[in-house]
Formats: sequence, C-alpha cells, structure tokens
Amino acid sequence: MDRKKLEILENIDIEIPLFLEAIFQKYGYDFRNYSNAHIKRRLMHRMTLGKFDSISQMQDKILRDKTFFISLLEDLSINVTEMFRDPDFYSSFREHVIPNLKTYPFIKIWHAGCATGEEVYSLAILLKEENLLERCQIYATDFNRKVLEIAKLGIYPTQDLEKYNRNYIESGGKQKLSDYYTLNYGSLKLDQSLSKKIVFADHNLVSDKVFAEVNVILCRNVLIYFNKDLQDKVINLFYSSLSSSGFLCLGTKESLRFTQLEGNFVAIDPPLKIYKKKINNA
Repeated sequence: MDRKKLEILENIDIEIPLFLEAIFQKYGYDFRNYSNAHIKRRLMHRMTLGKFDSISQMQDKILRDKTFFISLLEDLSINVTEMFRDPDFYSSFREHVIPNLKTYPFIKIWHAGCATGEEVYSLAILLKEENLLERCQIYATDFNRKVLEIAKLGIYPTQDLEKYNRNYIESGGKQKLSDYYTLNYGSLKLDQSLSKKIVFADHNLVSDKVFAEVNVILCRNVLIYFNKDLQDKVINLFYSSLSSSGFLCLGTKESLRFTQLEGNFVAIDPPLKIYKKKINNA
C-alpha cells in the first residue's frame, strides 16, 4: 500500500466524526449516530469519485459548496427499495395485520423512510385489494426531499418490471400488477387512485418528533444503518406514535431484541419482524 493511502486510512477515523459534526453545524442534518461502517463506506466512495485526497479536504468543500453537499446527501440517504420488496412480508401482513385493520372505522399508517416510494405504493395496492384503502390515510416520510419528489410522481423505469411482477405474485397479490399502472415512453405510472390516499412529507427520524398517532408503522431496512443509541431513540419515537395495539413492521435484518422497549411489544411474526404494541404494557 502506498504512503498516501496509508495516511488516509490512519486519519479517517479521526476525520469522519469531525466531518459529520460539520454537516450538522452547517446544514442541520445529523448523521453522527449512523452506523460507522455505512458512513465510512459512503464517504470513501464519494472521496474516490471526487478525487479528494482526504475527508478533511472534502469537508472544506461541503462547507463552501451547498450543491456539493446536496450530492453528498444522496450518498448518505438510504434509497434501496423496490415494489413488494420481501414478498413474504406482504403475505404475512395480509395474514396477521389486515384482519385487525378491518375492525377499524379509519386507519392511519406511517411509512417512515419511504425513499422513492415503491414500497408505499405496494402497501396501497395491498390495502386496495383488501377493500381498506378508502378508509386509510398513509403518511410516507423521508428526510431526502429529492426522493420524495420522485415518490409523489409515482413514475418509475420499467427495467425492473419483471421482478416487480414476480414479487407481487409471491406476496399473494389478488389481481395483476398491471391493473395498477400504465406504460408510457419506457416508464410505468402508478394509478392515481393509490396516490390520493398517500401524503408525502419531509420528516427526519434522527431529529424530528412524533409525526402522528397511527395504527401501523412501517420502517423497513432503515434501522440497520443506525447505531444502537439511535435505534433505541427511533424505536421510542415509534412507540410514542403508535395507538393502542398498533403494529410496528421492521426489516428482516432488524429486531426489537435487546432494545429498551422490547418488552412493550408482542412479536406477531418474529422472522418477518411484525410486532404489536402491548395494551398498557400488559
């Protein structure tokens, strides 16, 4: 390894906390309690693309150039998503959550960390097939305003359409996925009957407070990017946001085990991480 690369590796663990503190002080975005491995991987990627000699050099750039910071924000936000991602989850949701929701006169759902929206629309399709969408309000939130604009449009490239169809079938879809979109100029546009029940909003899990009192929270494959302290903080936020006997749905690699509020939930489907809030902690 050459001397320059060795020097970068020697200093990076010192420079990254200073870099994240600079972002927080300058722009108000708080990545200080994100997983160190995730942050290091993304910053090293951006450093290579920008041909920076060090994290400190890149820090000087973000403090002076907001446009560069916006591009870096794309690197640090979590935008991996697809229609009916983890089909088994949607199948389990139909089995374990839908029967409860059918007893409610009105249903409020919070999809936190919605990214570009594919999974939010997947949920809306499921709810429509269960004749529940008309009495639902879905709040879809993310701190990245750029991806929220994509989500609001509900227009996606068709390159993954075969996979989306396969996911939909495996999830227990009751019709055809093509019933819910139109094709035009190489893109698919999801039906407006889905989006009219979704409110897209800017919300940061790290720094913002309770968003709304809801019956269901979905936050799948986001907590894995946080350290334990931040995971506990966000789970407390979710607990405070859930109504009595509300449902919390996490990603398959996430869990409430060893968290402060583990005892305040019942695991409805442990492998697929669907939990139900206990009534009065009973």
